[in-house]
Parts: sequence; structure tokens; C-alpha cells
Amino acid sequence: MFAIVRTGGKQYRVAPGDKIVVEKLAGNAGDSVDLTDVLLAGEGSDLKSTDGLIVGAEIIAQAKSDKVTVFKKRRRHNYRRKAGHRQQLTILKIVSIGGKKAEKKAAAPKAEAAAPAKAEKPAAEKKAAPKASTKDAAPAKAAAKKAPAAKAKK
Repeated sequence: MFAIVRTGGKQYRVAPGDKIVVEKLAGNAGDSVDLTDVLLAGEGSDLKSTDGLIVGAEIIAQAKSDKVTVFKKRRRHNYRRKAGHRQQLTILKIVSIGGKKAEKKAAAPKAEAAAPAKAEKPAAEKKAAPKASTKDAAPAKAAAKKAPAAKAKK
């Protein structure tokens, strides 16, 4: 089975047992990581659903890439700048493809508890004032700003 996962703004085709080098992820060597952004999954030419699919991986090492030298120069202006950069990387070993995400069950009771609280309000409070359209609000604000200034001048 294979999967296409996205991490660090890049996409990787992975299968169990593969080792990949990705941009730095939090964790130490030996920690396990779940890659939840699965774009495509399949086996051979058959594609599978990616709803709730995760890819399990293990961090092998945290490393740095080769140094990249940045050199800027403008001829005849005595302008030279030299800088370097080493990207932080994480080496992952893909352990499994196909685990499911845990569903959030705690969110449902909170929504049910909030619904009865809204029903207890009397109907008279709900009809207190009709909302003005946003088209009317802008001229009203402008008039309110001009009115105190006009009174101050008198």
C-alpha cells in the first residue's frame, strides 16, 4: 500500500518501510509521529478513501542539510555580501499506513449542553430591536462623527 502525504509544504509518496527526509518536525529520535494530511492512498492501481486516514512514522534522526552559500555582488560599487544557510531536517521511517484518526466525542456533549441554555430565553428578549442593514450603518456612523464636530464649532 502507498500514500501521498503533505508535510512541510511538500508532498511525498510513501510506503511502509520507506525512509524520507522532511523539514523539521518536533520530537526526538525514537519518537513516533502521525502524518494526518494524507492526499491519496491506494494499493497498486486501486485508490482508497483518505477520510480519517493517518500514516504512522518513527523519527530516526534530526539533522541539518548541506550548507547553501548566498553571495551577492554589484560590480563597480564595492558591494559584497556573503551569507549561508543550513536547513533543519527530520529523517522519518514510515511504519504503517491506514490507521484512523480518533473522533472527537467530547465536542458533541458541549453542543447539546449549550442548546438548552439558548431555548430558556423568553421570546420578548429576542425581538428587542431589529438589526439595521450594513448599508445603512456606514452613513449613520459618518453622520454621528460629523454631528459632534459641528456642535463644537458653535
